[in-house]
Amino acid sequence: MNTWPRNNDAIGAVNRGNPAESGLCTLCQASCKGRCETWLSSLRGRKVLYPRDFGATTSGSANTNHLGVCYNSLRIQGYNYGAEGLPQGLSTSADDCIFPNVSIESTFGNEIETRCTMPIMTGALGSTAIAAKYWDSFAVGAALVGIPIVVGENVVGIDREAVIDQDRTTRKISHAPELDRRIQTYLKYYDGRGAIIVQINVEDTRNGVAEYLIGKYGEQVVIELKWGQGAKDIGGEIQVDSLDYALFLHQRGYVIDPDPTKPEVQEAFKNGSIRSFARHSRLGYTDLATPQQVEDDFMKAVGYLRGLGYRQISLKTGSYGMEALAMAIKYATEAKLDLLTIDGSGGGTGMSPWNMMESWGVPSLLLHAKAHEYASLLAARGDRVVDLAFAGGLAREDHIFKALALGAPFTKMVCMGRAVMIPGFLGANIEGVLKPDERARVSGNWNNLAPAVRELGDRPEELFAGYYEVQKKVGEREMRNIPYGAIAMWTLADKLAAGLQQLMAGARTFSINEISRNDVFSANRETERETRIPFITEVLDDRAKSILNT
Repeated sequence: MNTWPRNNDAIGAVNRGNPAESGLCTLCQASCKGRCETWLSSLRGRKVLYPRDFGATTSGSANTNHLGVCYNSLRIQGYNYGAEGLPQGLSTSADDCIFPNVSIESTFGNEIETRCTMPIMTGALGSTAIAAKYWDSFAVGAALVGIPIVVGENVVGIDREAVIDQDRTTRKISHAPELDRRIQTYLKYYDGRGAIIVQINVEDTRNGVAEYLIGKYGEQVVIELKWGQGAKDIGGEIQVDSLDYALFLHQRGYVIDPDPTKPEVQEAFKNGSIRSFARHSRLGYTDLATPQQVEDDFMKAVGYLRGLGYRQISLKTGSYGMEALAMAIKYATEAKLDLLTIDGSGGGTGMSPWNMMESWGVPSLLLHAKAHEYASLLAARGDRVVDLAFAGGLAREDHIFKALALGAPFTKMVCMGRAVMIPGFLGANIEGVLKPDERARVSGNWNNLAPAVRELGDRPEELFAGYYEVQKKVGEREMRNIPYGAIAMWTLADKLAAGLQQLMAGARTFSINEISRNDVFSANRETERETRIPFITEVLDDRAKSILNT
């Protein structure tokens, strides 16, 4: 097992807890006062791309990333000549071939093309309390940046205010205020780039979420079928600390653990020996036993959604084994879906069982490498392979580049869960201090600015490097309505964008579609074997020797 360093002295980043491969702490607290790389980037933006204290220090790489098989054991290739994929109107002159001219716009989709300002999207933000509390920051930030946001599963089912009418055979939603809030918050600032994607699982399907969405929002929403995720393989969970609410969710049809209807459980809760309940979703496809049955059922579900009027449909699958991966890629391709998100073990944003996160499923790099292999087999047959998004513990600009390169040309997006939530937490904490009357509304956790924040200033205009860029986009008057968490999200996205542009320029690739597997190499032999990405010293070795022998 790798041990990732907690401190990065060069950029001044420090992890409060134990860092994962992503550079994020394994337990990311909404109240955190800093200062991991993502936290710092939500304030300082692209400044964090460079070592601190310029003019008074020198710095060098720690070279700690070469052990094991993970995204950090891939390295990015650089070239000393050429320029590929220059945006229209640019020449190959040194004045045009500069990193700010690199185009990082990305698209995905089958018949309908979804344009995004950069190739990232949020993870699924569903029925967890933390998703609901910080939704304004996440949704406004994603809309302003121009990237897709995903409304996760069970949002309607856990909403006390939602009205779900039921007759003998069907359920129909007549009122879903929380789901409406999620969608409308994003659409308010949506400018044609990005997308609002809504997941449906077993319970959502039973409750009629798909029918409600198409009736109210039509083609404004992309609907996503849910097979699983990289953090767990038993469906979504949330924690409930109210017996009354646990009984309500039980009545709504959810699995509640322990069972709140049992008298002994109720007695234990009243006396404090049980203080919370876990609400679980159901497994899908439990009545099926063969891949053919799964395919038949999947195609039937897609056909039903298209019959309702959906023109954009996606699929989210988790870190199951190779058979399930092949099924997801093949069936999504045959169904002409718009996007398939493949989430490797190592991710997770909600209340996943800890040892399940630690022990189950296929780690991201291995899963994504096989996804490329399987997609290539379909492409060789002449299929138009479904566009892919890779997810699972990805947080930095180098992760974005490596994921796009590993899955090229099929990977169009990189899905980030916890990383893009951090600016929402940070911004809300700052807003709660600077606007104490708003602290409860924005879910601020601080009474005073954290030291790492206070050293930058005490006004939002000082604290967020992206403040005036956001103001330029929305106008000075509207700026008062923008959550600080959304400004922080813009600032983080700007850092990721600039860092990605720099990496691409170094690889002489000036547009996203030019990134290829030739732009990365393996830092150890085990990674080479598993990913089929050549080892460092063997990349272009034949051409090197040709030069020497000429």
